[in-house]
Amino acid sequence: MIQKEDLDRCASLISACKKEMAVRIVGQNEMIEGLLVSLVAGGHILLEGVPGLAKTLSVKSLAEITGLEFKRIQFTPDLLPADLTGTLIWEQANSRFSVRRGPVFANVILADEINRAPAKVQSALLEAMEEKQVTIGEKSYPLPDPFFVLATENPIEHEGTYSLPEAELDRFLMKLLIVYPQPIEELEIVKNSPSLSAGLSGSGKNAPLSPVLTTEKLNYLRSIADSVHVDDEISKYIVSVVTATRPSFAKSKEGVYRYVSFGASPRASIALYKCCRILAMFQGRNFVKPEDVKTAALPVLRHRIVLTYEAEAEAMDTDAVIARILSHVPVP
Repeated sequence: MIQKEDLDRCASLISACKKEMAVRIVGQNEMIEGLLVSLVAGGHILLEGVPGLAKTLSVKSLAEITGLEFKRIQFTPDLLPADLTGTLIWEQANSRFSVRRGPVFANVILADEINRAPAKVQSALLEAMEEKQVTIGEKSYPLPDPFFVLATENPIEHEGTYSLPEAELDRFLMKLLIVYPQPIEELEIVKNSPSLSAGLSGSGKNAPLSPVLTTEKLNYLRSIADSVHVDDEISKYIVSVVTATRPSFAKSKEGVYRYVSFGASPRASIALYKCCRILAMFQGRNFVKPEDVKTAALPVLRHRIVLTYEAEAEAMDTDAVIARILSHVPVP
């Protein structure tokens, strides 16, 4: 049984994280909460948004408030797997090969514009994301713990890109859509933009951040989240929502199912279960409500559902399909 003091401490930690992120990031509350949920869950995140919406800055800020090692990898069509994972280097003096580790050996990895990398590079990243290890030569090397991949995509530019296969998309815990700020938020962004004078900092994206969420505190949050109660009816509701995305479970292909080619896998049920417990903890509760399931459903499922050509023809996106599915599944 979770004590009230533990829930209060968790709420205080999350509040401190959000406050620290807000020093640099104006608005984008859903994105910040999604990043923190993923951090506690130990999952990877796919960020999608047009350039200039602080995706890179958000990931870098997240690494700073945790004190974790951060590396940014700019994905390009000419990138090789060895540029990501590392390679064997021949040492002439010692007459032997030595391992030169790549930038993937860090706690927080920003895979910038991941869809610009060819399939071989995406496969190398897939092993790192799923197995938490990298194979160089004939030996496998464990990656640092914790290990998070936060990948970005530009939704408006497709020339020279390689679409991520469904197998890799399924490895991401969430897909977050980054939206344009409100006018009042954009006004604050403009006012807090860095000074033209060289060497001046202290506001906007140059403001220093404090490491308020250490590894010890992160492990504490995880232990509390694991203790959040999930009623059997809520567990059944989670499974019902995920199975409802699969056309094979539908009695007919009419209604929303004419827009769906393939639904979400059991990995989505596990992800939804984890995220619901963390969201409940964030709100100071020791139990999960149906509203937590509905809140987590969009970011957890939107990249795991494959739509039909009919959906594209009628301008139906995955969020609209998920909303319809949620409206049809009975709430406990």
